[in-house]
Amino acid sequence: MGRFILRRLLFFIFTLLVASIFIFLLTRVLPGDVARVLLGRDASPQEVDALRAELGLDNPLVVQYGHWVSSFVAEDWGWTFSHPRQPIREIALQRLGKSALLAGLTLIIAAPLSISLGVIAGLTEGKWLDSVISTLSLSVVSLPEFVTGLFLINTVALRAGLFPASSSIRPDASFLETLPSLWLPAVTATLVLIAYMARLTRAGIIEELKRDYVRTAILKGLPYHTVIFRHVLRNALIPTITVIATSTGWLVSGLVVIEFVFSYPGLGRLLIFAIENRDLPLIQATIMITVVVILLANFIADLLYAILNPRISLS
Repeated sequence: MGRFILRRLLFFIFTLLVASIFIFLLTRVLPGDVARVLLGRDASPQEVDALRAELGLDNPLVVQYGHWVSSFVAEDWGWTFSHPRQPIREIALQRLGKSALLAGLTLIIAAPLSISLGVIAGLTEGKWLDSVISTLSLSVVSLPEFVTGLFLINTVALRAGLFPASSSIRPDASFLETLPSLWLPAVTATLVLIAYMARLTRAGIIEELKRDYVRTAILKGLPYHTVIFRHVLRNALIPTITVIATSTGWLVSGLVVIEFVFSYPGLGRLLIFAIENRDLPLIQATIMITVVVILLANFIADLLYAILNPRISLS
């Protein structure tokens, strides 16, 4: 188990290093001159060259990359190019916290609900309950996110008055003040995930029920619910864990549409703002945070694989 964790940790570091190179090169091949964009069209060539020198953009790419990586590790992420100039680390981590709250609430709703529906559908394969669950989940997930979000705003927020229509919150708002504004975006994101996660769980349950160990356990007299929840579900959840891990990155930084519909100050909107303003340091920091979150989620998923099925750690 220790060697398995060490291998995964080394793979995590290597992948993060490769991703940082791609992120740095990606921001450097964007069209246009950053200094010219910041100073405007009326700036003289001398002013542009002076700003490029101040920002370190006239250094070789290797030097720029080394300075950026070392500064990022040292938690000195610099200042935004956007006006007004603010420390990137403060802005990015603040937005990351908001996105993490929304992602966490979404997973708390989506994971148990999807797994429960998938188990029920798998145990009732081919019956009316299986058909109802499959049809409803596919119908819901086929709706675009903005349609679902606007529907919830119109019905739940404006007409019923149960939750705020906008999730625009103060940066210093407490968790209890933020929570009412999280429910509608979280439900919208849940409806996007629920069908895929439920169908994966259903497929895993059906596949595991056909294996010999299930028949043997039942013939030995083990209670049916023990076989299902202690053995079948444990193996059937491995693909679902993969989906949950890969969905974490999307929940943290990819909810751009949902964040715009509900005016939620998440990491996705920050990335769009940085791209629109060609704020290279902010773009790099935001994408790097996303990569770290995705890699951490997959690292945790690998550990859960080994716990659910110890043979994975030996393969």
